[in-house]
Amino acid sequence: MIGAITGDIVGSIYEGRNIKTKEFPLFGEGCRFTDDTVCTIAVADCLVSDGDFADYLRQYVKRHPFRGYGGMFREWAGSDMGPYNSWGNGSAMRVSPVAHIARDESELLVLAERASAVTHNHPDAIVGAQAVALAIWMAMKGETPDEIRDEVAERFQYDLSRSVDDIRPDYTFDVSCAGTVPEAITCAVEARDYEDAVRNAISIGGDSDTIACITGGIAEVMFGVPDEIAARARSYLTDDLIDALDRFDRAKLA
Repeated sequence: MIGAITGDIVGSIYEGRNIKTKEFPLFGEGCRFTDDTVCTIAVADCLVSDGDFADYLRQYVKRHPFRGYGGMFREWAGSDMGPYNSWGNGSAMRVSPVAHIARDESELLVLAERASAVTHNHPDAIVGAQAVALAIWMAMKGETPDEIRDEVAERFQYDLSRSVDDIRPDYTFDVSCAGTVPEAITCAVEARDYEDAVRNAISIGGDSDTIACITGGIAEVMFGVPDEIAARARSYLTDDLIDALDRFDRAKLA
């Protein structure tokens, strides 16, 4: 999960000012964790506590209220309303913990849908969450980048034929799952290592923190996160988030 969190932190300063290059300070001035980190850790804490996804997401948003939440999600979190048919990429950015807890592929897809559907119950959002979870799951099983690309493209009908260099020139801000997940997966499967994956994600522009969060969650399993990068990312987190992250890491190793 630290891979997803790191991607979010690195990308946090580029969401509103995209850069189309891989040359930038990895932790630039003003970096911080955003709603992507809060929601990812909420899902992780819910999974190890066998809780309710809606309850945990609301609790974490209340604890960390000013982290860049979307308008509808913020309204949902402060109320008792049900899911609001969102097709946004919020379902995919928070799903990475599911792959570390699921006992088999069937449970993986069910948990990804459940984690999504409390807010993002549009089919595109559920598919996006499942595609990201499956990519991480396959990486955990030792599948190659090409195998991951081919399986995700076939199963979820995503176009993963473009390279990062193909995507970069014309890619613009897009908060939809359908317009975020394929690009984020491509940034991971084309990378040489974890840092290169995050740099790929930032370099294409768009919703940078979310793309890098999704990419980072996949790349963490493919390559591992270097200790110095993980430690730097942890330094941005509050004590309660670190505690939840550590509980999750212990649980997934149990």
